[in-house]
Amino acid sequence: MKGFIQNIEDIAIKNEDFRQVLYTAKNCQLVVMALKPKEEIGMEVHKLDQFFRVEEGTGEAILDGIHRTISAGFAVLVPAGTNHNIINTGSFPMKLYTLYSPPNHKDGIVHHTRVEAEKDNEHFDGKTTE
Repeated sequence: MKGFIQNIEDIAIKNEDFRQVLYTAKNCQLVVMALKPKEEIGMEVHKLDQFFRVEEGTGEAILDGIHRTISAGFAVLVPAGTNHNIINTGSFPMKLYTLYSPPNHKDGIVHHTRVEAEKDNEHFDGKTTE
């Protein structure tokens, strides 16, 4: 079957990995993330649009220097060219999913920790899930 039809909330909440690419289409990519307490994705900027949805936990979203408190149910849309960071400010893991448009990572990649992700210089190579 083409496409992705699953309960993303359940998948995101059960996820223990810093980053796991679930599905890659030609123009969009679905990724789940888990941030440990006080962990962050790290300040970054992309040439693509990115969407985050927090499923569990509390934190802070920073977009071009503007800080906002976020928690379960919050959405964060990051337009291309925006400096951004997501920080888990809580005492429990922050579970979220993100959509990159277009894709940003190799399909199927799993980074168990942020350290592992930072050491891996991988980028989307044009290969989709199907």
